[in-house]
Amino acid sequence: MNLLIINGPNLNLLGKREPSIYGSETFDDYLSKLSVEFADDSIDYFQSNSEGDIINKIHSEGFSVDGLIINAGAYTHTSVAIADAISAIQSPVIEVHISNVHKREAYRHKSFLSAVCLGVIAGFGLDSYRLAIEAFKKTV
Repeated sequence: MNLLIINGPNLNLLGKREPSIYGSETFDDYLSKLSVEFADDSIDYFQSNSEGDIINKIHSEGFSVDGLIINAGAYTHTSVAIADAISAIQSPVIEVHISNVHKREAYRHKSFLSAVCLGVIAGFGLDSYRLAIEAFKKTV
């Protein structure tokens, strides 16, 4: 299976940013573990703090990968443009969140992406990404 993980703004700071919410592990360290666990699959990774770069990546990869896992960070709650990009591609998309956004500030309860995604996984820490991979392996 050929999968792409896209992380949005501030997720480059995982391991440093608010460890009480996001944990102390860097995403690169976690991605290394995923690569070992899913050694028979190709897992590519892209992170950007720029909405336009995220949209361009969705456009460029969204017709060729078997699945796309996106944690759009704060853009989840603000970006109609990313939702439109997801709607425009053929590859299925799973939205993930490290924290349980519904236990946080009210503005985090609304996602522009959920309605155009195959599913949503939230609140399981970095393990949310592994759960998304397992979901793809069962459904795609």
